[in-house]
Amino acid sequence: MSDIVVSIRNLEKTYETESERLTILKNLDLDIERGSKVVIAGESGSGKSTFLNIIGGLDRATSGTVKAGQYEVTSLDEKEISKYRSDYLGLIFQFHYLLKDFTALENVFLPAYMAGMNKKEALEKARILLKDVGLENRISHLPSELSGGERQRVAVARALINDPSLILADEPTGNLDPANAVMIGDLLFSMADKYKKTLILVTHDMNLASKGDHVYSIKEGCLNEN
Repeated sequence: MSDIVVSIRNLEKTYETESERLTILKNLDLDIERGSKVVIAGESGSGKSTFLNIIGGLDRATSGTVKAGQYEVTSLDEKEISKYRSDYLGLIFQFHYLLKDFTALENVFLPAYMAGMNKKEALEKARILLKDVGLENRISHLPSELSGGERQRVAVARALINDPSLILADEPTGNLDPANAVMIGDLLFSMADKYKKTLILVTHDMNLASKGDHVYSIKEGCLNEN
C-alpha cells in the first residue's frame, strides 16, 4: 500500500471574466503521506480554501491532476465525485451544516446509514464517536439546543462515521470564540491520531496551524512550506 494518500501535480486554478484573468493557484505540486497532519495557513483570499475544495471535489481545477487513493479527482464526473466524498472523505467546514430537525445522534448516524451501513451498527458507531468527542450526554439534543462548540464537535464525529481515509477541514474553528477554538483544534488533531486519519486543514489561526506536521502557505499562487 502506498504511503502517499494525496498526490497533486501542476495544479492551476484561474478565474476569467471579460476584463480580467486571475490565477490564484499556479503549478502546485504536493504529496501528502498517510497519517500526516498537513496545514494550509494564510490570509483570506490567498486561495487556500479553493485548494482544499479542489482536493474535495467541490471545485474544479483549470489544469493539473489530483489523485487521492484510487481516485483521480480531477477527472471524476458528478456521480463519481459523490462516491469519492462518501467513501474516501470526511468533511468539516467553518459552519457545521447540521440538519436542524435531527438530533446530534441522528446527524452523525445518517451519513453511514445512507451509505448502506446496517442501522443498528450505524447508531452504535455514532454513539461511540459522540462519546469520543465528549457529547455522550447530549446525543438527543437538537443543534439549536447545543452550543457552537458542541455543534462543531458533532461535525467532527460526523466526519469520521464512514471511516474516511482523508479528513478535509476548512477553517473549522473560524466561527468559534477563542476557548472553543482551542478545544476544537485539539479535538480534531487528537481524533485524527486516535483513528489514524490523514488530515488536511485550512486555517488563518497560526496557533492551530502550529499543531501540523507540515505547514504550508499560499503566496501569489505558489505553495511554500513554512
